[in-house]
Amino acid sequence: MNSQLEQRSHHVNRQDDLRQQALKKLRDVEVLMRDGHFDYGNGFHGRVYLNPHQLFRHPSTIWRLAQDLLDILPAELLDRTDVVAGPATGGALLAHTLAGLLDGRRALTHPPCSFAPFTNIGDRFVLRSFYAREMAGRRVLLADDVRNTGKTFQRCAELVQQAGGMVIATTEICDRMEAIVNLGVPNYTLAEYAAPENYAVADCPMCAAGEPITSF
Repeated sequence: MNSQLEQRSHHVNRQDDLRQQALKKLRDVEVLMRDGHFDYGNGFHGRVYLNPHQLFRHPSTIWRLAQDLLDILPAELLDRTDVVAGPATGGALLAHTLAGLLDGRRALTHPPCSFAPFTNIGDRFVLRSFYAREMAGRRVLLADDVRNTGKTFQRCAELVQQAGGMVIATTEICDRMEAIVNLGVPNYTLAEYAAPENYAVADCPMCAAGEPITSF
């Protein structure tokens, strides 16, 4: 009994260590941008942004963060995942990396994991028919670089369901701890950052003050 408790404690401590290291890494490589005026593209503005372009610049960063994220996800979930899907840009990059690394952790006899990106067209996401065919009857893990309000996950989950798939969990590198949408499935995050409040575009005080949108 004591041995089981010690194993659980060690697992929890390792998860805490991974989360602290990930948050420091995000700050050090300037993926986590603070004190700006960011348009999240989902009807909300805020002061903090997780910059996926920095992840593109340093492939080893996303690879290491994805490895740590897989260490946090339950083994049962990893075994059940058929497809890892994510929205462009950062989410698709993370999902693609997770799918590849996941196959490397499973038996050679296990069916390979598929990847599917959600494409931005205007202010909405679409799932191209080529990828939608991969979803039918399959269990899908949704991945994104950051969870702000949770609305992006909601939109992606709707597309998965329309294609005949089933979302079994969501995961992200950084959770702002301000989600307003609950998909009814577990969510797993590598780093937690209680960022300042999000604002609906119509109520954004930064817009009201004439502060320009942060560009990079």
